[in-house]
Parts: sequence; C-alpha cells; structure tokens
Amino acid sequence: MSGSIIKSIPSIDLSLFTKGSTKQKEEFYTQLRYAAHEIGFFYLVGHDVSDELCHTLQLSSCKFFALPLALKQKIALDRSPHFRGYTQMGGEYTLGSKDYREEIDLGFEQSALVSDPAFMRLYGPNQWDDSIPELAQLRVVFYEYQRAVNTMGMSLLEGFSHALYGRGGVFTHLFDPLPYQHVKIIHYPGLMKDNAKYCADTQGVGAHKDDGFLTLLLVDDIGGLQVEVRKNEWLDVGRKKGAFIVNIGEFLELATDGYLRATTHRVKSPKLGEDRYSIAMFLGADLNSQVRVIHLPDELKNKARGIECDPSNPLIAHIGWNYLKHRLRSHPDVAQKYYTDVYDASNPANPVKL
Repeated sequence: MSGSIIKSIPSIDLSLFTKGSTKQKEEFYTQLRYAAHEIGFFYLVGHDVSDELCHTLQLSSCKFFALPLALKQKIALDRSPHFRGYTQMGGEYTLGSKDYREEIDLGFEQSALVSDPAFMRLYGPNQWDDSIPELAQLRVVFYEYQRAVNTMGMSLLEGFSHALYGRGGVFTHLFDPLPYQHVKIIHYPGLMKDNAKYCADTQGVGAHKDDGFLTLLLVDDIGGLQVEVRKNEWLDVGRKKGAFIVNIGEFLELATDGYLRATTHRVKSPKLGEDRYSIAMFLGADLNSQVRVIHLPDELKNKARGIECDPSNPLIAHIGWNYLKHRLRSHPDVAQKYYTDVYDASNPANPVKL
C-alpha cells in the first residue's frame, strides 16, 4: 500500500461494468484494481439487489434472533456435518478465541453427497424448522436474497476477470460444476462501554481473513467492522446507504500471487444497549477445484507481493481442504462429532490431517 493516510474505503459502481460504455468500463477496471490492490475492501453500489429485499431479510433475521434460545437450538449447527444451522453466543472461535455473536450458517440448498474425501461433507442441506413461523419467513426471503446477491457477486468476479486479465471467464472453471457457498446471518450483542477499544476478551469476531473469492457484506447502522489497512493500523468501516461492503478472499490472493490481498479484519462488539446485525455471503467455488496462480500481465505482475506467509493461517490451494480448515477451526464441536477421520486438534492453525 502507498504511504498516504487511508481515511475511508473507496466506492465502486458496478453498473459502470454491467451497463456502461467502453469508456465507463475502463474507468470501472481502473477503480477496481486500485481498491482491491491497495486496500482489499470497498463499497459496491450500482447493483440490482433491492433495498426492500435487504431490509426484509434484516427484519426477518432480527425476529429470529429475538426467539428463546430453546427454539433457536432446534436448528443447532452441531446437528449438521455440513456446518449449517444456528450457533449460540460464544459457540464459534477465531484463532482459538471465542466470538461473542450468534449466527445462522447457510449455503446452497442441496442433498448431501459422498463423505469421502472429508471436504465433500460441506455440501448438503440447510437446517430449517417450518413449525417456527419466524424461521419459515426467514427461509423464504433468504433464498430470494441468496439468488440476487450471488448474481451480483458473480458479475463482480467477472469484472475482476476483465480488470486483471483483459478478458472474461478467467475464473469460471473454478466454479464448475458444483460451486460451494457460505452465508452467515449474524447478531452481535452490545457488550462494550462507551469509547472502549477493541478487546479480544469481548470480540464480536477476532482478526482474520476470509476464505472464498469475495465476501459480500450487508450491515446495519451500528458500526464495529475494523479493517487492518496497514500493520496494526485499523480503519473503522461503517454502513453506506445502498451499498454492500466487499472484501477480497484468500483464493483471489492465491490466484493473483498476492497482487490482490485478503485483508485482515475484525469486529468490535457494540456498546451496551445496542445490537448489530449483518449478513455475509462468501463467494465460493467447486470444492474439488484447485487454485493455481493465473499469470497477470507484466504491468500488474510486477506489483504482485506474493502470497502472504502466515503461520497461524496457512493457505491451502485446494479449495475444499482450505474451506474445511476454516470450518474445523471455528467449530471444534462439529469437528469432533463428524470429522474424527481428518481432525487434528493439536494443530490449531491447520487442524486438517492431509
């Protein structure tokens, strides 16, 4: 990154790519390269996901999280070998520390497939219970939202293909025939005193990088997201009306040899009396695919920083194993129940026995 002070993340207009002239497309490519290379986070506007749809899903999510714990536990995540379902407060971990949030983990709806190799168990059905009206309502609006945001995300990824390589379809082969997708609907309760700084003991979610290719995040007006724009320099990123927050995932870092960097970020818990809600879609690919470096044009290749070596988070080029690494770290209870054949609790950075 350059030495100038970063005061906010940039805003990118997707419609310049999807509906714009040749000149507007070139403007989009330039802006996208800057935002993704220099910061790794940006606001995305000019998309076709309606405000009404987003608001409806947010409202449905709030109603579900307001239910008694016993009802929410009817779809507890530890019932699912596919890591789908509800996780109560403190039930998920980031690099060994508890995250103070509750959430529902979802994905593409499909039947369970073969269980070997172990990462194939990530494919499977979501958990629902239509006897709970709030959950039945959430189910309907979620699938509509999922379709709309997935379409937006794939369009943006195609924009990256053009911006980086000058042609479309560069990443398509990684998604066929069966893309994997991960969605989190999240509630962060208020825990912090006014003006308190981020604290790992009360973290909403600890510092981490996202798996997948892109993360497409919908947030409310309660802040908390912090992005590490430089070493130990954290930028608060709040809501921008009508925008999604987008960040680069590990697989784009791998594919571009570090020209794009999966940026570390975290969530500070809200202050007492406030609640934060967010919905994160992690754009994934076929679990049997492997991400290899896709060579950039020389003018971009010369700016590639190489893949970051982080002993606490080794990147695995095989998509399925890298996803499973994250899931096993985050949910050791599910790992011990359904993945004893590959789970190595003695290696917290990469608990997958390969």
